[in-house]
Amino acid sequence: MRTALTGNEVVSLAMKQIEPEVVAGYPITPQTDIIEEFSKFCANGEVNTELVLVESEHSSMSACIGAAAAGGRTMTATSSQGLAFMWEMLYIASGMRLPIVMAVTNRALSAPINIHCDHSDSMGARDSGWIQLYCRTAQEVYDSMIQAVRISEHPGVRLPVMINYDGFITSHALVDVDTIEDKKVKEFIGEYKSIYPLLDVKNPVTYGSLDLFDYYMEHKRQETQAMLNALKVIKEVGKEFGESFGRRYNLLDSYRLEDAEIAVVALNSTAMTAQVAADEARDAGLKAGVLSIRSFRPFPKEKVAEKLRKLKAVCVLDRADSFGARGGPVGLEVKSALFDYGINDVKVLNWVYGLGGRDVSCADIGTVFAVLSDVMRSGKVEKEFGYLGVRVE
Repeated sequence: MRTALTGNEVVSLAMKQIEPEVVAGYPITPQTDIIEEFSKFCANGEVNTELVLVESEHSSMSACIGAAAAGGRTMTATSSQGLAFMWEMLYIASGMRLPIVMAVTNRALSAPINIHCDHSDSMGARDSGWIQLYCRTAQEVYDSMIQAVRISEHPGVRLPVMINYDGFITSHALVDVDTIEDKKVKEFIGEYKSIYPLLDVKNPVTYGSLDLFDYYMEHKRQETQAMLNALKVIKEVGKEFGESFGRRYNLLDSYRLEDAEIAVVALNSTAMTAQVAADEARDAGLKAGVLSIRSFRPFPKEKVAEKLRKLKAVCVLDRADSFGARGGPVGLEVKSALFDYGINDVKVLNWVYGLGGRDVSCADIGTVFAVLSDVMRSGKVEKEFGYLGVRVE
């Protein structure tokens, strides 16, 4: 059924349809109305979920960890400083291999205080052991929330999942979304099968035990393997979702790359803006394309290298900075992927943009395509790393 919903509303709807045993939440802009809306479903008796309203985001993730360890399907949502406040608990959730699903409404981190979109919050947590999927549209947010349950609970994965989307840009924009019947959502995700639940008193287990140098490294290696396993599982679940509901998902999405000579790589809503800019660049005679990375963790380096290997020049756009590094988080990953596969003839630029919610327009990305065209013709890169739209370099 097609319905007009905001990005936050589709998260609440997906959570309602999934109906987890426990949702723990705390308000923070621009995520707040996710938990507000879901609390209405609980108050009206539309779900049997235990809604735990806690005193902080740290407590929110702590409650989710306890609920998931006890054997319940568990979900939450947060943003920005809230994600940063639960940092300690993110590692505990992944280290205990708990399949928690969390929506992250991307917002800048302070200071200075800012409530608008960039990706510094989720990028800061990129190595916390959580799977990270990035969504370009509210439709993708809705579909990915449902798929995340299957991905996280897969026996070969058993890792928590973040569904990331742009604060205010996607979270508060009202758009048409194709929703799925409650019954079909339930059928797709299936009944939750807990592993080693604390409440199984006949088979007692321990969570949070001391794990020193004799086994700690092996357990971390198992986490790495689970993350690698997730590459296949994300594709399989996306394919099955497409067969069931007509919208297929993969690790990344390409736009007009088949014959492209230059391209932009981007995450979330900017990838959609870049597609319009690519069309305009095509009208001007440039063979432009766009690569949108959906799965940032695990990072599909082989697929990224495969998509970019025939291009002449690429600009990776990062909505987060890695202070002191020679590039942003996405840029460094893309460069590493190309290097690993011996692709040395693609000129790679990496520009940071849109920090604190600064707008990026088709004209801005058109400027990027123009620079890439100059790089392609000259074979020289004057500004490998820089900032798009900043007043002073």
